[in-house]
Amino acid sequence: MQPTISIPQHWDYPRFALDQRTKDGIILGLYYYPYGTELAEQFGGGWRYTLMPDKNSDELFHFQESQIQPLSPQELFSQIRAEIDFYQQQIAIRQHQLLAITGGSTNG
Repeated sequence: MQPTISIPQHWDYPRFALDQRTKDGIILGLYYYPYGTELAEQFGGGWRYTLMPDKNSDELFHFQESQIQPLSPQELFSQIRAEIDFYQQQIAIRQHQLLAITGGSTNG
C-alpha cells in the first residue's frame, strides 16, 4: 500500500514533490506556513522545501517555493544518465573482483 499524504483543501497544492531533483538539490522535505499565522507573517506564507545539494552532502537548505528552479528535461536526463553510468562502472568493478576471488568461476 502506498503512503498517502492529505493536504487540507484551503492550502495550495505543493508545486514540487519529495525526492524531486532541482537546480539546488534533491527535495527531502516540505512544510507549509498557513497564511494568517505568525510564521507566515514573519517568513512568508505557503510551501517551504528542505533540499540537500547532493546525496553525499550533510548540508540541508530551506527554500520558499518561489526560490526553487526545476531542472530542464535535458538536465534531469543528464543527471540520471551520469548516475546510471557510475553504477554500471561499480558493477563492472565488483564483477571483476568476484572473478578474481573465485579464480574465474562465477558458480561459487
